[in-house]
Amino acid sequence: MIKVIVLVVCLALAASAQYYSDHGHHVEIKEYHDHPKYKYEYGVKDGHTGDHKSQWEHRDGDIVKGGYTLDEADGTHREVEYKSDHHNGFQAHVKRVGHAHHPHGESYSNIDQHH
Repeated sequence: MIKVIVLVVCLALAASAQYYSDHGHHVEIKEYHDHPKYKYEYGVKDGHTGDHKSQWEHRDGDIVKGGYTLDEADGTHREVEYKSDHHNGFQAHVKRVGHAHHPHGESYSNIDQHH
């Protein structure tokens, strides 16, 4: 019986939590939303492995801007810049710098495949 009473009290409190009564007037309780704001960046430049990349991003409220770069396996360099906001959604601009090159040697189409 105690569990039922506690359950009823909890449900009543949850139902009335949206409004606060002040002498017969109802005042709506509004949620508090923090203004998100951050800024970060990082990069890797490893001469031993050839791993070169970077990334950055800034957010101020609903507006996010960022970008990243990386060296592709084919020798090109990818540069991406993006932005996002409530009005325009997500938009990205991708740029490929350089010309793709592949090592000389056997083509995949010429390799004898055994199944």
